[in-house]
Amino acid sequence: MGFFNAVMQAIIQGLTEFLPVSSSGHLSLYQHFTGNSGEGALFFSAVLHFGTLVAVFVAFRVRIMGMVRELGSLCKDIVHKDFHWNSMNDNRRMLVMIFFSCCCLLPFAPFLGWFESFSEDSSILAEGICFLYTATILFMSDRCVKGKKTAGDIKVKDSLTIGFMQGVAMLPGVSRSGSTISAGLFCKMTRETCVEYSFILGIPVILLGCLKEFKDAVQSSAEIEWGSCFVGFIVAAAVGLGAIKMVSWLVKSDKFKVFAYYTGILGVAVILIAIIEKIIGHAITFG
Repeated sequence: MGFFNAVMQAIIQGLTEFLPVSSSGHLSLYQHFTGNSGEGALFFSAVLHFGTLVAVFVAFRVRIMGMVRELGSLCKDIVHKDFHWNSMNDNRRMLVMIFFSCCCLLPFAPFLGWFESFSEDSSILAEGICFLYTATILFMSDRCVKGKKTAGDIKVKDSLTIGFMQGVAMLPGVSRSGSTISAGLFCKMTRETCVEYSFILGIPVILLGCLKEFKDAVQSSAEIEWGSCFVGFIVAAAVGLGAIKMVSWLVKSDKFKVFAYYTGILGVAVILIAIIEKIIGHAITFG
């Protein structure tokens, strides 16, 4: 893979993980055009996702620590039958609702291998179509009336809607943050709450995905460049921390439509390139 490719992919991951443009889709395109695809590339992508998790923990450490403390209290109340649905504080409600959102991923689990195959195959047609899907939901969410729901107002139906949208985002080219933030906007949540819920919701999902890829790598014969993985992890975490500031800008300036235009144009371009590659019989690469 080389040092340059590792750094470039890490920068792409660190930036696009927090913007509603699909980090997996951009990584898939980069790997396609540079010839860095396959099982090893999928493992490297998992390492980069793990790096951005560090940024999420740092950026939302106050809320996350509050939820961790609340988890122990919640378990204690359930054991002693002292749990009351209508008296949950913000951290407890956020914790419970994220649990429901994660449960929505169970129906998608049998299709995980199928989703991953799009990142490893030689065609980018699926990525192009998924970019257009991302553009559509971003454009629709940008037209939503601003909601007023905060962490303490999230309902079960809201968490299930967001969870379902996250399941669809397993496809490369479908933005996880864009899907979940858009779903939150559809549910009339404030933009600040949508962003916080979206990124914290991604922690268990991305973490489990990373562990699965690490396990598969150990069991497979794919060559893993550990030096590149280490560099990628550090760069993705560092760039991710800087990119968190973009989230604040995104929330304050209501710029979802900009990213809708970007992913829409990118989707059309990727589909056209995929058709050209099909006609000429080989991938267009620059590596």
